[in-house]
Amino acid sequence: MNEPEETIIPAEGESLKEGSSKDGILGFIGRPFDWLKMLSDELHWSFVSAVVIVYGINQGLSMGLSKISTQYYMKDDQKLQPSEAQVYFGILQLPWVVKPLWGLLTDTLPIFGYRRRPYFIIAGFLGIISMVILSLKQDLHLAFALLCLITSSAGMAVADSTIDACVTENSISHPYLASDMQSLCGVSSSIGQLIGYTVSGFLVHLIGSKGVFGVLSIPAALVLLVGLMIGETFVNKGADRRVSEKLRDAGKAMWIALKCKNVWRPCLYMYVSLALSLQIHEGMFYWYTEAKNGPFFSKEAVGAISSIGAVGSLLGILLYQNAFKHHPFRRVLFWAQLLYGASGLLDLILVSRANLRIGIPDYFVAVSDAAISHMITRLKWMPLLVLSTKLCPSGIEGTFFALLMSIDHIGSLTAAWAGGLCLHVLHVTRTQFGNLWVAIVVRSFLRVVPVGLLFLVPRNDDPNASILPDELLNTRKGEESEDMEMVSLVNNDDDPNSVEE
Repeated sequence: MNEPEETIIPAEGESLKEGSSKDGILGFIGRPFDWLKMLSDELHWSFVSAVVIVYGINQGLSMGLSKISTQYYMKDDQKLQPSEAQVYFGILQLPWVVKPLWGLLTDTLPIFGYRRRPYFIIAGFLGIISMVILSLKQDLHLAFALLCLITSSAGMAVADSTIDACVTENSISHPYLASDMQSLCGVSSSIGQLIGYTVSGFLVHLIGSKGVFGVLSIPAALVLLVGLMIGETFVNKGADRRVSEKLRDAGKAMWIALKCKNVWRPCLYMYVSLALSLQIHEGMFYWYTEAKNGPFFSKEAVGAISSIGAVGSLLGILLYQNAFKHHPFRRVLFWAQLLYGASGLLDLILVSRANLRIGIPDYFVAVSDAAISHMITRLKWMPLLVLSTKLCPSGIEGTFFALLMSIDHIGSLTAAWAGGLCLHVLHVTRTQFGNLWVAIVVRSFLRVVPVGLLFLVPRNDDPNASILPDELLNTRKGEESEDMEMVSLVNNDDDPNSVEE
């Protein structure tokens, strides 16, 4: 009798490699779908759909639409100077600065028995209401307009914190898929931005910036839909008790984690890396559209340039996913940071008009600058995202990841305000751009400085290896509750040497 054939079961994380062996063009086309199917099989389709909607549509698409429309709204409707617009764009990041609050709430304060779903619904309502008001009200005072924009930003931040918690939970339970999940988030965001930036200029031209704000209520409505469809385990009433205790324990657990050298050092690097990247986008935007000797790009051209930037961002993700995700964090960040500083000088070619002297059109330089700069920016950002997921203690994943992202947003806020101050000091206004080149040179130099701080990043030859000590990485087992995990983490504070080595 013939013996039955041995059934070969692919190991965890290998389902995509072994289950998708098609060759040729069809195999190449089908590979992304096989990848999505693998993630859906491993993590559930509702999670994958939620990532695509929140990152791809509510953040990516909305970012593409809102950035261009808000830029023209502040320039044409509110009549702001470049330095003022740069500062106000920084203010719009304030809801992202307090991301730990949203993360803490979604981790410790269930609503009607659910930890994630209600927060998606709240985020959707905030976005819908603010965008509808902003699109319908005429001659809004600047303060009220900023309030609406901040409320919309808060809706995005709440949704982002909630989906971040879901991603981090899955990164801990499926560590071999951590890079894939971050790639899914990045790809979704970049494709969404590509679509948003591509149509933004045309929409602003056709229906105006306020009309685009009305369109932005649709992505917010989809976030509300995520709250209704995403799969989540109901939290019984016993797990919902002692919220104040849970908040206190979560805060104590966060402090314990931050005292760990392997946590606070990369956090410091992430902040400095972003804070030293001065943001002078509004100075360049006003120069694109207002300068007498500038290119006078149309709304459609500005949107198209930004869409090319989204393509560059997508290429950066694909480059990291296929070529660098297995390389040590320090090595990738070293070269990315150097290239990041060099890419900033591309704006200098345009502003100095050197391209015209050798016969290269402004538009070609602008789209090349956007593609290269965004690709390098994303290549620099991806290892930091993967590193962030590995710094989150179990039991407070959403809270701690939100804290890490808050540190990043504080860095971006610092860069925006410092960039606005730089433009103001250099007297870059709606009509004067003589010193814009100085701002570009200063920005490019400061981008390289963080290379000297790479010793703060963990020296891991294997980026998939754990970084946290065992006492901070209490992964879920069996029927252990989240309360028990947090209590275990907090109790480790009795041994101060346990996490401060």
